Amino acid sequence: MAFTTKGMATRQRLLEGAATYLRSTDPGNATLDDIRAATGTSKSQIFHYFPGGKEELFLEVARLEAARVIDDQQPHLSELDSWAAWDRWRRAVLARYQAQGANCPLAALMNQVGSVPGAAEVSTTLIRQWQDQVQRGIETMQANGSVSAELNARRTSAAIIAGIQGGVSVLQVTGRTDHLEAILALLITHLRESSPA
Repeated sequence: MAFTTKGMATRQRLLEGAATYLRSTDPGNATLDDIRAATGTSKSQIFHYFPGGKEELFLEVARLEAARVIDDQQPHLSELDSWAAWDRWRRAVLARYQAQGANCPLAALMNQVGSVPGAAEVSTTLIRQWQDQVQRGIETMQANGSVSAELNARRTSAAIIAGIQGGVSVLQVTGRTDHLEAILALLITHLRESSPA
């Protein structure tokens, strides 16, 4: 559906307002009335911009939250060209998840819209974009001689993302980032130890 510039601004305001509200509560318990009250909009406006109702709105919020996962790591994720840069990125990842705590709005939203067309694409796109950027960082380090050229950058970047996701899963259960900190330290040490120097 095409919207005017004003309509797009209204839709974005509604989306941002819904995201802010859903970050502060369990999305499974939120209703369109809650979103309406939190954003100062009417139900007719919500259905105008999100004809699929709650599922469509929540899917769009999930896309927004997925983009934030990457955005919260910038500019460090795009600048993995030295060990100091890798350490800044590691600290940014930890800071993001320490601030988030055990409540993961993206995971909760995905549970709500898991069967909706496009839902799988949200997670798949996030993982691919994240891994691609880590891989570029490894390849940059290989090009400047800091990491062995023999290291498989694609597999190593996949391991790093899988490790982060495992640490986040433990965080959701325990409320602690110890495992996330441990796996990030271990994987970056692995990269350092592959150095040909």
